[in-house]
Amino acid sequence: MNEQNTAQTKSEEQEEVLKEIRQLENRKKILENKQRNEERRVRTRRLIERGAILEGIFPLAPNLSGAEVKAFLIALSHLPGAAELTANLSKSGDTP
Repeated sequence: MNEQNTAQTKSEEQEEVLKEIRQLENRKKILENKQRNEERRVRTRRLIERGAILEGIFPLAPNLSGAEVKAFLIALSHLPGAAELTANLSKSGDTP
């Protein structure tokens, strides 16, 4: 009878440990989802802010398609001095 109680106790302990593992895995998933949502929120805010800056500086930008905006920015990046300006901004952290 004692062996049966010991086996039952071990089985119950295993079930409790497995339950705790499942709970921790679920908590981990919840935290990972929160982190992804926060990263997505920060990225969305950054993209909106930069789009607003682009539209503020170039008034025709809202009328352009995404491909046209991309082509425009690529053309700007090929202007003389653009590479140096970009390199200097990233080093100093200043704005033009």
